[in-house]
Amino acid sequence: MQKLFLAVDRFNTRIGHFFAWLIVALTALITWEVFSRYALNKPHPWAFDVQLMFYGTLFMMAGAYTLAANGHVRGDILYGFFSPRTQAFFDLTLYIVFFIPGIVALVWAGWRYAGESFAIREHSSITAEGPPIYPFKAVIPVAGVLLMLQGAVEILRCIVCLKTGEWPRREEDVEEVDVDKLKAMVRHHEEDIEAHSH
Repeated sequence: MQKLFLAVDRFNTRIGHFFAWLIVALTALITWEVFSRYALNKPHPWAFDVQLMFYGTLFMMAGAYTLAANGHVRGDILYGFFSPRTQAFFDLTLYIVFFIPGIVALVWAGWRYAGESFAIREHSSITAEGPPIYPFKAVIPVAGVLLMLQGAVEILRCIVCLKTGEWPRREEDVEEVDVDKLKAMVRHHEEDIEAHSH
């Protein structure tokens, strides 16, 4: 079962890493638009719509990746003091009561929403000749399906933890910088240099 967990983690991590490149595209687009607007006096009316679509796509497609990395916000004040079995019990309860119904609703509504948009080849109404937004709306049900897939793995992880008392291993990925840990490493490195210089 661990191989299945890690395979789904890897799949959603790769998708998250791929869509993270939208940050670069979004930054380039905004930079170009500011330069074009203020230096060249040639603003692009579609730029605002595309910025929203890039950011929305990034946000939606990062959901399953964040779940795979166990990075969603939770009330860690008490949760961290619980035993793994108690954590798994609460997580499983919350997945069943809130997550599954919420994601099913997201996929169902997103599918209808995207289908209607494709049917009329919907364009943005923010500007006179707005860009097409039906491809962007298709991201909603796709992101929901990926979240449901990762959620199913998280539910299975909870069940394994309830049985064994330990959380199954996760796929490793980049983590936030722990400033105190970084300072300790630098301090340790400086002490090594001083010790070797004497």
